[in-house]
Amino acid sequence: MSIDSLLTRRTLLAGMAASSSLPFGSLLAASASKKMHGALMILSTPYTESGDVDYEDLAKEVAFCAQCGVQGIVWPQNSSEQRYLTKAERIRGFEVLAEANRGRGMSLTLGVQADDTAGMLEYARVAESLEPDGMIAIPPTSADSLAQIRAYYAALCEITSRPIFVQTSGGPEIELPIDFLVQLARDFPQCGYIKEEYGDVHARMLALQEFQPDPIRSIFGATLGRGWLYEMRIGTDGVMTGGTMYGDVYARLWQLHLEGRHIELRECYSKLLLIQNLDTLIPGVRLYVLRKRGVFKTTNSRRGEYSFSEQQIAEIEYRLEALKPYMSV
Repeated sequence: MSIDSLLTRRTLLAGMAASSSLPFGSLLAASASKKMHGALMILSTPYTESGDVDYEDLAKEVAFCAQCGVQGIVWPQNSSEQRYLTKAERIRGFEVLAEANRGRGMSLTLGVQADDTAGMLEYARVAESLEPDGMIAIPPTSADSLAQIRAYYAALCEITSRPIFVQTSGGPEIELPIDFLVQLARDFPQCGYIKEEYGDVHARMLALQEFQPDPIRSIFGATLGRGWLYEMRIGTDGVMTGGTMYGDVYARLWQLHLEGRHIELRECYSKLLLIQNLDTLIPGVRLYVLRKRGVFKTTNSRRGEYSFSEQQIAEIEYRLEALKPYMSV
């Protein structure tokens, strides 16, 4: 059986299972998960010339994502420089995004992670009051055991019944084993949404798929989408990554995948990889593209200062040219 036939069969079986064999609570979760698929863009954080968070451009980024046709937006995560943001900035950002996304048809997932449970709950309570479609939480950096990580997510589940993405990296140096993730989702159905970034990512994704659609509802990749072509073809549910500047391209990739246009999908993906390759060669290239596309006013970052030589600009533009046929905005 070909991989494409396998995927069609897997999708059909998953849909049958979701509609006929899930208990009532799981059916509610499955219904919520319909919005948690496809291209979810982790927003970059814009800054003014003076270095303050530019909330006007943050709202503009939401509008840009809606124009691009992505399925959802996420903020703030590591791609958003979340560790460089103050508590007040994060909370204000929550409010700006909730307002800016109203009526746009995209899911909104708010990042509520903190170094410990008490800090996470402060963010979660604010997020819950704004009624997002979901939340995401990186494991707490203060944890030194799986039991502490479990308690962290259990506490979050007391705050919200919305989908919660469990990110498998970015916290303490503790692996979240597959059986831990599955049991967490069984005990707390909100936690059936996995952003997989740890170790042998694709082996772990395939292992998690054995537990779909219940208790695992969605499996997402990340890493700027550099593995997304393979992940789509093995049947995962989407990508959650810092890709706003190429949002229309990510949306195009997902649409080509859904339509089974595999040759066009491969071609589009190859052009995206061409410019992604510049990330390690030209620091700040993503911010350059956001400014060039009229989303941000500056290329300011709290990670460092970015400037671009004539040669660097020429290389960025050269590779962007190849991507333009796939841009719709």
